[in-house]
Amino acid sequence: MDQRTAEKLAIQETLDNWVLWRDSGDGERFKTVLHPKGWMNATWFQGPADKFIEVSADSFNKGATIIHHFYGGFGCDIAGDRAIAQTKMTISQRGRVDGVLVDVLCTGRMYDFLEKYQGRWLVRRRQPIYEKDRMDPVDPSDSVTLDKTLLESFPEGYRYLAYLQSKLGFAVKKGLPGLTGASVDKLYREGKAWLEGSEEPGDPHWP
Repeated sequence: MDQRTAEKLAIQETLDNWVLWRDSGDGERFKTVLHPKGWMNATWFQGPADKFIEVSADSFNKGATIIHHFYGGFGCDIAGDRAIAQTKMTISQRGRVDGVLVDVLCTGRMYDFLEKYQGRWLVRRRQPIYEKDRMDPVDPSDSVTLDKTLLESFPEGYRYLAYLQSKLGFAVKKGLPGLTGASVDKLYREGKAWLEGSEEPGDPHWP
């Protein structure tokens, strides 16, 4: 196996472990895939990786908000001890909207800034790209009526996910990257700069 293929497999293993250990509540192993200076952005959370580990574990242990991730195709670009990886994914969340139990499925990509640290590829910054989503009652005989004004106040790529999370009491971040637009263009520029040696992996603080 050539070195470049070995590096790509190591990066993919890091990202696979991220989702397996995060979603299963294995906080101790989850810590091992995140850089000490890591940063996580999501609809409901933006902050340092160590805080994300803490709130994820707390949520899992309470059974309050379980969010599952599923991965698809993977690709990455490597420049020395840095990499940018993109992984097709879906985010699945179940919860109640005005008393009706619903499932939300959001499709997109994980966009990861990685750094080789002490011989291992770790996630320095993770930013989901939200492309489209939908909401369905868990019981097909149920129906749910949505507040159109609230729904349309969220970006198209994750508006149903945001609607559910807002109903569950989360403050949802707007302006996160979608399939097209200024936010995702900014993210791509930051990824290119990271591979070219930028001091930091872009600016994760979205409007």
